[in-house]
Amino acid sequence: MSTLTFRRRLLLSLVALGSVPTAIAVIGWALAVRAPWSPGDRTRTVLDSVAHTGRTLVETVDSTRLTPEERRALGSHVQALNAALSRVKRQEALSSAYSAILAATILGLGAVVLYASFRLGGYLSRQLSRPIDELVGWTVQIGRQRPLPPDEREGGAPEFQALRGALRSMAEGLTEARGRELEAERLRSFRELARRVAHEMKNPLTPIRFAVRALATDAAPGQQESLEVLRVEADRLERLAQEFTEMGRLPEGPAAEVDLGELLGELSRALVPPELPVRLEQDPATPRVMGHYEPLRRAFDNLIRNAVEAEPGPEGIRLVCGPTYDGGVEIRIIDHGGGVPAGLRDRLFDPYVTGGKPGGIGLGLAIVRQSIETHGGRVRHEATPGGGATFVITLPHTPRLERR
Repeated sequence: MSTLTFRRRLLLSLVALGSVPTAIAVIGWALAVRAPWSPGDRTRTVLDSVAHTGRTLVETVDSTRLTPEERRALGSHVQALNAALSRVKRQEALSSAYSAILAATILGLGAVVLYASFRLGGYLSRQLSRPIDELVGWTVQIGRQRPLPPDEREGGAPEFQALRGALRSMAEGLTEARGRELEAERLRSFRELARRVAHEMKNPLTPIRFAVRALATDAAPGQQESLEVLRVEADRLERLAQEFTEMGRLPEGPAAEVDLGELLGELSRALVPPELPVRLEQDPATPRVMGHYEPLRRAFDNLIRNAVEAEPGPEGIRLVCGPTYDGGVEIRIIDHGGGVPAGLRDRLFDPYVTGGKPGGIGLGLAIVRQSIETHGGRVRHEATPGGGATFVITLPHTPRLERR
């Protein structure tokens, strides 16, 4: 036996609520209206008895022996009795017709009410079941990780509109959380791979350096160029191993307060050449954040180095630091250099993506994102008005730091 749908159950419930009381009321009205107008058997028996006794009286009385007054009285009585019997019969016929018409009218009104209850029940069941069926379909789409259809319905109950908005917000939140989790898992896998690669690369570098140094003492002048190539490549491999080590490293030890304005000032003095203008704009209300100093220093070191290497020109570099509405900190590193090529903007923070910088291996911005996201923050790129690149970093006041 198939189970009734929600709409059919709702329709039957609404129709029952309207039809059952209506049917009871119609039957009661019909009985109540018909009862007073329908003479019973006892009434009809009394009337028949009066008529019979009256006829017997008229037949047995010898009117020839009556005085004129008695004959007139008897005639008046017979006329009155006949008139009364006629009126009763007419009243009985009229009452039967009236009660039948009134009962038919009440039944007609009951049928109209029943029809209206069916129509109203159908309308209400559609108005209630369609949004519910739609929202059930949305939950199926959310479970299958598919986008929700556009909301083309206008009007309706505000509760359903609020529920649609809540489901859309939940779907967007789930999609964002799912993306963050996939990205975090990808970064964890890459971090583990980077740690292993760094370890495997460092092992042969020391004997290679010793071998190059030993060969250089007895090498002929023609071999010195080849040994120089080996030294340069060994240095490059060592830098690469260091980058992999930093990529695979997580913060260690307890978190402490970090003054980001002071950190940015120190890095700007150490990394920006004297001939390049640099401005640090810090809001006095900027709070300190809880975090690990070295990973944060490494992240901002990479960003400021990139800004310097972008050749920002006479406009220089701006470092803007201020509070966010939720008690965190926002930092903007703004340069007016050549900017980021359009083809790299969507993959700018992926490993091995580089804009062609000499000596770059494409791990700098990946390390920046790892360090910032490890502290519960976010980093994004924006185009600087007039040309250049702006990197926006937001950090919460008390992040949940990722542990090993």
